[in-house]
Amino acid sequence: MSRNVEVKAQVADVSSLRMRIESLGATVAEELHQTDTFFTIPFGRLKLREFGINSGELIYYLRPDTPGPKVSRYTRAPVTSVAAMRDVLSESLGVSAIVRKRRMVFVLNDTRIHLDQVEDLGAFMELEVVLRDTQAVADATRVAFCLLDALAIRRSDLVSEAYVDLILNRVPAS
Repeated sequence: MSRNVEVKAQVADVSSLRMRIESLGATVAEELHQTDTFFTIPFGRLKLREFGINSGELIYYLRPDTPGPKVSRYTRAPVTSVAAMRDVLSESLGVSAIVRKRRMVFVLNDTRIHLDQVEDLGAFMELEVVLRDTQAVADATRVAFCLLDALAIRRSDLVSEAYVDLILNRVPAS
């Protein structure tokens, strides 16, 4: 399994945060429109990420729901028949939730910085410090904390849950 250290925070002012990200020298890698279909499994999370009609990837990951930087272990597999894969997994496992988002991806050294606009949830920033095979988690955690400070992210804005859990646990509007 691949590993990274990630941290997520709510964002009140996306434009200001984007300026701070760019001021650090991060480059824009791409803008993505993603639909993540999460399937019901007993342990970890399994999602089918759709980039387009015939482009996607199946991602299984394990990550604790704790505030601040945390290790995420994941395995990804490319999918060329997204609709067929969604049908098979939906029928066999059941769908727990669907997350739709627009994601702006920035790259700074070994870190991917995501500015996400998540349907029904709002704006978020996510850091993913990619761990090399021999790299210590403590090193990547230090990088994450340094970036949080450089981006002026308040600890009170950190989010421990995955988007899917925020959607599943939200209180419906009355």
